[in-house]
Amino acid sequence: MTWSTGLAGLAAGLVISVATTPAGVSGAVFLLPVQLSVLGVPSPAVTPTNLLFNVVAGPGALLRHHRTGLLRDPLTRRLVSGTLPGVVVGAAVRVFAVPGATVFRLLIAVLLVPLGLWLIRRTVRPARGAGGKEPSPRAVTGLALAVGAVGGVYGIGGGSLLGPLLVGRGMSVARVAPAALASTFVTSVAGAGAFALLSLAGTGDVAPDWYLGLACGLGGLIGGYLGARLQPRLPETGLRLLLGSLATGVGVLYAVQALG
Repeated sequence: MTWSTGLAGLAAGLVISVATTPAGVSGAVFLLPVQLSVLGVPSPAVTPTNLLFNVVAGPGALLRHHRTGLLRDPLTRRLVSGTLPGVVVGAAVRVFAVPGATVFRLLIAVLLVPLGLWLIRRTVRPARGAGGKEPSPRAVTGLALAVGAVGGVYGIGGGSLLGPLLVGRGMSVARVAPAALASTFVTSVAGAGAFALLSLAGTGDVAPDWYLGLACGLGGLIGGYLGARLQPRLPETGLRLLLGSLATGVGVLYAVQALG
């Protein structure tokens, strides 16, 4: 890794984390296109590199949320208990079942485009009679397990998908964000470790790009703390629309690249 690549990774991690952390997203989901298309991280090594970014960047936002007491919500425990086993399964699937870049991009598009459009629609036109009704604790844990597996494949730890899903189901961003970020951090630690072990048995570029992951993570560490400080000052409707728009845009970009 050259100095210019490292600085580019640090800057990307910082800017993306400032923009996404207030909505409960670590930034890895939007850092992925930068790593693949700009920084040249090969597939499937981009997935554990993204998980490494989460491990390094996560404590910045979590420190801020811990100081305000927001991590004590039971929602945090439910998300972690579901996504933690799921991300290990997802890591194995990523290495042995979907290593190709084209398949990976199509998976991203299929996942993010509907999710982003759904969140935008729920924000602009809330469902009648929803009344802020939240999913049951069992449903939250089950959803976390499924999303953890997908997050292991995608390299985002799971929390970055749970954020928009739970917000779309009526939970407030202020409550979901700390729990989703905590889930992302814990599952990313497990996922990165799983990839390190799988790299011993797999072939190709399976191990993370350690130096680039650390550089991006350092930027995310700073940006995550700043983003967590900004959260109370930002309108929730704007955060929902931003989250949905970014998810949709990234999905469309990868659909075009995969089919082009």
